[in-house]
Amino acid sequence: MSLITDLTRIYLTHSTKPFIFTNDFDKVLPYDEDSEFGLYVHIPFCKSICDFCPYCKVIYDEETANVYIDALIKEIHLVGKQWNGRRKATSLYFGGGTPALLADRITDIIAALTEHFIITDGIGIELHPDNVNVSVLKTLKRAGVDKISIGIQSFQDKYQKVLQRRKFDIKDMSNALNEVEFETVSMDFIFALPTQTLEDLKNDIDMAFANGANHIAIYPLIDFTFTKNKVPVMPKKEKRKLLDDITNYCIGKGYVRKSIWTFASEESASYSSMTRDNFFGFGCSATSLFKDQFKINTFSVLEYCKRIDANILPTALTNRFVKRQRMVYYLFWKLYSTRLKVEEFGEFFDTPLNKVYGPEFWILQVLGFLTRDEEGYKMTLKGAFYYHYYENFYTLSYIDKMWGIMRKEAFPKGIKL
Repeated sequence: MSLITDLTRIYLTHSTKPFIFTNDFDKVLPYDEDSEFGLYVHIPFCKSICDFCPYCKVIYDEETANVYIDALIKEIHLVGKQWNGRRKATSLYFGGGTPALLADRITDIIAALTEHFIITDGIGIELHPDNVNVSVLKTLKRAGVDKISIGIQSFQDKYQKVLQRRKFDIKDMSNALNEVEFETVSMDFIFALPTQTLEDLKNDIDMAFANGANHIAIYPLIDFTFTKNKVPVMPKKEKRKLLDDITNYCIGKGYVRKSIWTFASEESASYSSMTRDNFFGFGCSATSLFKDQFKINTFSVLEYCKRIDANILPTALTNRFVKRQRMVYYLFWKLYSTRLKVEEFGEFFDTPLNKVYGPEFWILQVLGFLTRDEEGYKMTLKGAFYYHYYENFYTLSYIDKMWGIMRKEAFPKGIKL
């Protein structure tokens, strides 16, 4: 299997041209009336910074945060005024950082977005456990939020200490969730922590569903080079067994697998901003994905606000896809859901999947990574683990390098990946 792993790495790295990111940007973003888009808004403020977290964030300061939100709303209008009328947006997600720290301003942001977009499939937001109280939840619900994701990481003291997280009152959180209901209540956990066992994770999973969750996400710990994380990485063999055991446990309990790392107690519960064909991103470090481009905003809060004040889009880097690059990107994130519909690929690229990747998908079936049905392909347990493995490879080979540079330079001259 190590030979297959090495060959697959080589294929992923060399099957397309390098990804070239340049610091030129389009004053007008691509527009396609027939395409549906998701929306993402980044709020970078946190009360404290977790060493393991790779995302763009800064310590919360009320004055800076309000200046940033004003700039964010202006960015929304700079983009939205580029077309007449309102565009259909399938979803809206707020990430961070800790966006619920600015719960009172979420209404203003949503109001700006709805001037330019019709949001059809819900609004989601991330919360720290400290934010899960009746006052904040009611404010978010009044603003139109119907999906929340709570960054628990672990209910257990020993792992909260490993991750340098503060303790919180589970009963208070549960009572607040019972009083203010949402369509989806997701809770995030980290697996592959030192000495972590299936029993540890079963305890977290059971506590989540018993205390207000109808959806959970169990993400592996990824060791980004630019973070201050000192938590040891779990060996691959142990990690695979743990992921398989988690999956089998959740399926055995009757939970629905929604993606590689997410499970729900009911079919309608969903929380993911990662599998959209196209999306607009607003805020510092936010990315936008179009059919022929990928764009990423500056990571600097200060430089972001300066650009917006000058009525200039805050794009730091742009990659203009060749078609095969876009296909690889599409397949990578579609398979995150553990399913791939062949017809959708053909419609998006106007090219049959079998014509460009027929031999590759045949090999993946032979190796036991995928199975075929009338709609397309479904990932096996083995395939799910190796997706995780290559997602880790992709993250450290591409995202780690890009984010590491962008944390130091507001507008890099260019990056080759």
